Order: sequence, then C-alpha cells, then structure tokens
Amino acid sequence: MVHYDSRAQLPKEPGEKESPVNASRASRQTRSCKVCRARKVKCDRVKPCHACCAHGYPSKCVYESMPDEDLQPITQAEEIRHLRTEIRELTVRLNNREHRNRTQRGLAELQELFETVRSAPLNVVDHLIADIRASRGELEVVSTGAWEGTQGHDGSLVPRLSCENYDEGVDDEGYVSNRSGQADFNRSSSEESDGSSVSSMICMSSTRPMLDIFIERFVDAFSPEVGVKSGQAGALRRAAEIRMFSPILTDAFETVSVAFFGRSIQDKGIEASGFRTYPRVLRSLQEALQDPERSKAESTLVTVILLMAFESVERTTQGSLLAHVQGAVRLIEHRGPENHIYGVEHLLFTELRPYWVGAALGARLPTFLAQEDWKTVPWSAGTTKKDILHHLLDLTVEIPALLSQHDSLQADLQSGVMMGAHETAVKQTTLLNNIADLTSRFLQWKVTMVDNYPDGPPKEVETEPNDQFPTFYCRDLRTGAIIKPTKFAYPNLRLAQTMCLYYSARLVLSSVDTRPDRVGPVEQYGLGCGICRSLEWYILTAPGNMINRLAFPVRVGWEAFPDGGPERRFMYEVLKLVEKRHALGLWGSSMPELSVRAGSPPKAA
Repeated sequence: MVHYDSRAQLPKEPGEKESPVNASRASRQTRSCKVCRARKVKCDRVKPCHACCAHGYPSKCVYESMPDEDLQPITQAEEIRHLRTEIRELTVRLNNREHRNRTQRGLAELQELFETVRSAPLNVVDHLIADIRASRGELEVVSTGAWEGTQGHDGSLVPRLSCENYDEGVDDEGYVSNRSGQADFNRSSSEESDGSSVSSMICMSSTRPMLDIFIERFVDAFSPEVGVKSGQAGALRRAAEIRMFSPILTDAFETVSVAFFGRSIQDKGIEASGFRTYPRVLRSLQEALQDPERSKAESTLVTVILLMAFESVERTTQGSLLAHVQGAVRLIEHRGPENHIYGVEHLLFTELRPYWVGAALGARLPTFLAQEDWKTVPWSAGTTKKDILHHLLDLTVEIPALLSQHDSLQADLQSGVMMGAHETAVKQTTLLNNIADLTSRFLQWKVTMVDNYPDGPPKEVETEPNDQFPTFYCRDLRTGAIIKPTKFAYPNLRLAQTMCLYYSARLVLSSVDTRPDRVGPVEQYGLGCGICRSLEWYILTAPGNMINRLAFPVRVGWEAFPDGGPERRFMYEVLKLVEKRHALGLWGSSMPELSVRAGSPPKAA
C-alpha cells in the first residue's frame, strides 16, 4: 500500500529555512504504543496516537519505557504545535505568492482601464467614472477589451465592472462564502495597505475557512481561558484541539459553533446552517450510544456536552436541554469514575459537576454522585485538586436522597397507604434528623471554607446606579417597605459561583424541612436575596458564557420569591439582559426545566 503525506509541500522560497517539523520526525522512537501492538495495527507514535483517539481511548495510549531507550513518543500537543507552525509558514508563502499575483493582475487591469479611458468615447468614460465612484471598493474590473462593454441604460456601450455577490452558505471546499456587504474577517493589514488604485477595484475573497472562526468564537465563549481562581473552563477548548480525530466530534463542533455564531450576530441564515446539520449529529450520537465500545469514548461524552451548549443557545424545546443533561449524567455513570481521572474526561466531569448535581436535584431521586467513589476516584491521580466548590458539592449531592424520602412519605400519606402511627413517626423522624445533620454540616462548611477563605470572604458594598445592570430592590420584612440593599463583591469568580450554589442548596434543602427550628421563611428570603445580590458582580466579571454556571441558582432564586414583587421583576430583567448579551435562549425562557419543585420539571425521555 502506498502512503501519502497529508501535508502540502511547496517549493522553497529563496533563503527559506527548513521547517522544524522535519527535524522533529527524526526524534520519534520506533516502538508503538501498547494498545496498537496488542491490536496489531499501525501506530503513528504520537501520544495519544491516532488509533487510540479514533477508538475513543486516548487516556489508554501508553508507551513502554525500555532501559536501553532514551527516546520518548512525541506528544499530541507537540505534534499539533508543529502542524500549526508549518501551516502558518505555508500560509505566509501562499499569501506572498497571491499578493504578487494579485498585484500583477491589478496592474494589468489598471493598464486596461487606462487604455479604455484614453480611447473610449466621452459618454463611455462618464459611465465608467460614475460606476467607479459608486462602487466604493466593491467592484472588480473585468476584461472587456479596449472599450467594448455592456449596453448602458441609454443604449451606449460601457465597460463592464462587477463583483460577484457571494451567497451565504458553504462552497465545495468547506468554506463559508462571504456575503455581499459584510465584513471580511480574514483580510490582513497588508492587504488593506495596498495601493488604493488597486485595492479599491479588486474584491478580496476569504482565504481561510470561516468554520475555524466560528469554532474559535464558540470556544472563546463557552471555554474561556481563565485561571484556577475563576474556576477554569478548558474542557471544551481541549476537546476542540482533538476534534479532527473523531467524525462525530467534528460534526458536533461545526453544528454548535455555526448556530451560535449566527445567533450571536443575529444572522438567521448562518444560524439555520447549524440547524441543518443538527439531526445528523443526533443520529450519529444515537449510534455511538448503542455501541458498547463507542459509548464509553471521550468523543461521545464531549458530543453530549456540546449538544447541551447548543440547547442553552437555541432551546429547541422546553425539555431538550434537560434531556441532554440527564443523558450526560447517565453516560457518566455508565463510564464509571475510573474513566474520569485524566484528560478531557476529567475536565468535563469536574468543570461541569455543578450541572450534574443540579440535574440530580431536579430529578429528586438518589444519585450515584453521592457514592464515595465518585467523591474521590476522579481526583485520585491529582490531575486537579478539590477546591471550595467541590467540597460544597460533596454535601449537596446528599440532598436528592432526602428530597426523594420526603416525596415518598408525602405520596404515601396523600394516597391513603395504610401505615401505622409508629412507622410514620419513624420515617418522619429519620428524615428530619438527616435534614438537621446536613444543615449543620452546611453551616460548618461556611465557617471553615468561606469565613476563613484565603482571599477573604465576600464583602458588602453600596449599590450605585449602573446603566449596565438592573438595580436589585427587596422588602424590609419588618416594615414591608421596599429598600435597596447592599450587593456582594467577591475576591474571585470561583467564590462567587460557590456562594450562589450554597444559597440555592440551602433553599432546596429547607423546602422539605418541617422541624420546629427549621429554616423559616425569613431565612429563606435572605438566601434568595443572597443570590440576587451576587448576580451583578458575577455577570459583569465572568468572561464568555461562564454565566451559564449560575443558571441553576438563578432558577432556584426565582422560585423563592412571589409573583409580582420587586425581586421577580429584577430577576426577569437579568434573564433578558443575559439572553441579549450572551445569545442564550435558555435564560430568556426563565428556565422552567431547571426547577427543583416536586413534579415541576418536564420529564425527558
């Protein structure tokens, strides 16, 4: 079999140096990874190799270290870096050639235009000058001879000047065409600095796949580059770097990024292009989930996460987002905790763990996430360390079982199931004791983790008029008057997100607390106000669409307030602000699918 190098080769320019990629190839060791040797397939000796990535097991790609071998397999990140370097070099060389050719063509066209102006009749020259002035750089000179041309409105011949209007869509090579009247995102500064006589009459078409721009825009929004104190959000960014190894992942990134880009710039045509490929991704995902091997592949998990992002943007139906979240939770359980220790899988589990816990709270059923293995194994290799948020989630995952006990007890009482007084009292006492114990541990967590936080606890600051954000008003429960309380300012985004989840977890737990010394309406109101007082700082500080991390707390806070009050009006304004600013259809709907009230969430299949 003949193997071809997929990298384009161009003749060297004078004085051009050898690409560093060629030098790196000699440093590859000759041994294949253990998985490829066991499967007896060709290994490209990259870590992780293409074969392991294609089969969905990049974390299992291991190279045996022999005593007499010092060479190590080249890492995939290094390979990608070399590829990008070579692509940049080839692009520069192509652009240089294109620039020279374009300049020569432009000069030839100018010469032809000069000859036409010099030799054509006066009426032809008048038409020509008028067309050039009206074109504003959107016309391209088309050869018509000395002064042959098309017939003008008055019957005279005029030189033909035109620029093709690129229809919205994708051409044969996968490039999204630039539409007439829209900015060319890929035009370089050197192109803009060309002589005005040339550039004003020559159309510049895009030389870079617009799809790459869409994916970059999506990744920057949903996986911004932030530090540990902001909570990190690199899972989808890491996944985007390896999408070329998986067809389903490639299609999913294309679908989600194109739809998001179209919605963010309010272009219905581009947004519809993303919708057209959405059914294909769903079919491919269904096939992968039915395959015992592919169902555990990291590409399958990433695809489900991407569809969650798609639904947060588009919200195709009320239950669609919840269906994908619940599907992701089932997939995570199917994969097991040991498959979330390294790489993208670990990042997806840890970064999105609040979503998985929120789904369990909405289901109001005991969750596997409360098992000890799921609290320890994913962090056992030290890939990341548990921080203040994950210690809070270790407590929060115990709430769904208490909700289930409460709902079951209430259903038995309402249905008239025959239970003795003693049995009923035992069940109620057990439930209330568990609630009291968990409430006590929440309070202890706050004292230990928040009040003694290394960067300092949240601070109360006066609320100043702000054109960028609505002002929160609430009631003074002693007098009933509407007041403007202080707002919370945080040392970092991680603590702000954690405190909002703390307020929401306490609210959910208090909804089934009937003890005499329970968390009463006054304290519940204060917890709901705590979420509202944190929103301005977080939303105006969080980069990209990290605001989605507060979707669940916002919905819980919404349910803590009565209809028609100032608190609901404030939250409604916040929801619409986020929908407009971040192009998130989920927020504009008030997010009923995230409700934790008994029987209120739409039951997804």
